[in-house]
Amino acid sequence: MNASIYAIRKAVALVLVAVMLFVTACTEYHAQGIGAGALAGGTAGALLDRHNGWRGGVIGAGLGALLGGTLADISVRGTREAAVTNRPVQYRSDNGQYTYVAEPYDQNASTRCKKVRERVFEGDRLVKDYVKEICDSQRYDRGYLN
Repeated sequence: MNASIYAIRKAVALVLVAVMLFVTACTEYHAQGIGAGALAGGTAGALLDRHNGWRGGVIGAGLGALLGGTLADISVRGTREAAVTNRPVQYRSDNGQYTYVAEPYDQNASTRCKKVRERVFEGDRLVKDYVKEICDSQRYDRGYLN
């Protein structure tokens, strides 16, 4: 393959990555996971398959979307379960390499929202650590009323 064609494909892939990152940032959790997984998998597949970049991109996007959606689903279920039961929740992969932990963190009585701390471990190494807010009802605050 000509070097200039490869450079053009690489530039197009990078532009698509940038566009998809902006699009997935404005959607629900599952769509974010699916979009980010498809984007990462498609880009990796296209760059790794030297003989047919389109084939690698499509296969990588499909596998990445599946993995991203699954991880997003685990995150949504874990935070909901921890917020409702007010107890820590832990999921482990079959081989025990990955661990997901969701722990109730804080509660706001006026908004009826709960914060849940999510942590993801790969072996003993902390990979992600963040806090999500889960609200079961509408928020009523004097600042929102006319």
